[in-house]
Amino acid sequence: MKILLILVVTIMLLSLYKRYVPILGVKCLPMKDSNDPGCYIVDVRDYNQSYKSPVKGATNIPIAYLKRYWHELKQKDIYVVASTPLEKNMSIRFLKRRGFNVQGFMLTDCNCRDKHQTA
Repeated sequence: MKILLILVVTIMLLSLYKRYVPILGVKCLPMKDSNDPGCYIVDVRDYNQSYKSPVKGATNIPIAYLKRYWHELKQKDIYVVASTPLEKNMSIRFLKRRGFNVQGFMLTDCNCRDKHQTA
């Protein structure tokens, strides 16, 4: 019984870690810094949000579809556009596990768009 409780708590902690703990070394960068021709912009927001405020030159693959369509991304440096920290954390972790080099991110619902901040 004690081992089962430890296992359940461990699984819960891992789930919380994957969702809410920021990824080290990936910075919040303004869009003007992502205009590098070697950088591929991936918008992981829902289609409703990305339609209302599109990001020029971005490929829109919502986080819910990322597992299905990640292989269509070009093997380049990637810049992630997300609306929430949860979307950002989940998508960056997923892309890094697949071998992509995530250079930075931008949160559209955040006030830090013009500041460099490590998260």
